[in-house]
Amino acid sequence: MPPEGAVTRFAPSPTGPLHLGHAYAAFVAAERAGPQGRFLLRIEDIDRERCRESYVRAILDDLTWLGLEWHGPIWRQSDHLGSHRKALKKLAAQGLIYPCKCSRGDIRAALSAPQEGAPVIGPDGFVYPGACRGRSMLDAGSQDALRLDMRKALSRIGPLAFQENGPLHPDQHRLDPDWMIAHVGDVVLSRRDMGTSYHLSVVLDDAAQAITEVTRGVDLFDATMIHVLLQSLLELPPVTYWHHDLIRDEDGKRLAKRDDARALATLRADGATPSDIRLSLGLPSGA
Repeated sequence: MPPEGAVTRFAPSPTGPLHLGHAYAAFVAAERAGPQGRFLLRIEDIDRERCRESYVRAILDDLTWLGLEWHGPIWRQSDHLGSHRKALKKLAAQGLIYPCKCSRGDIRAALSAPQEGAPVIGPDGFVYPGACRGRSMLDAGSQDALRLDMRKALSRIGPLAFQENGPLHPDQHRLDPDWMIAHVGDVVLSRRDMGTSYHLSVVLDDAAQAITEVTRGVDLFDATMIHVLLQSLLELPPVTYWHHDLIRDEDGKRLAKRDDARALATLRADGATPSDIRLSLGLPSGA
């Protein structure tokens, strides 16, 4: 049973059409809110190069067609970048972030140099080797990303944990500092082309929307420790989590927005009904 009065959210990025996996995520979030809670809609549109208003309109059309109703106004992430900049200044004042000029190619080249073991891939991609660690924020330029100094950040907080309510990993999970340093590393909190990042914006917007339970795919489970750490550093309220399984194709591959055959608009045009969608996802028809 969902916690009484839970506040959940569905937070798609308008970079392509919604597919069956998105429908499942939206249904889960709405169900976890329950009749006494609130189900919110957030549009995560910080990637200004890829986001399109046409996709925003399509998202609203698809959710309405599915019979989902959200509470209150739609939260547009791009309307709240000022709070993201304020949070970065707070972390900078604590000496916890630094500018990074390394491109993805630079990082790949550094990690491909002869060394013991293979490069570690964490929830934020390849674990950053630290080439720019120690640079001062006074040297930050417009083309620099901003990274969290993971070791310093961990030294500022006490023991942390988060409560997972989902069926895949139900338990209280404790943050392991050694694992964070080795398998997560200095994550990017502000990308040079966005002024923020997924990790920073999702934590700030969850707090601003008073989300009490975050529902999302299990592919983001390992990133949760990053978010719990940021909540602590920025003095934000903790939340509980519900990570669900991913919807996959016949070959076991997770669905992607480029998989137009499973786009909700395509299925609708082919005659599918909302009940058909729910049944295909293993959910009650709702009829």
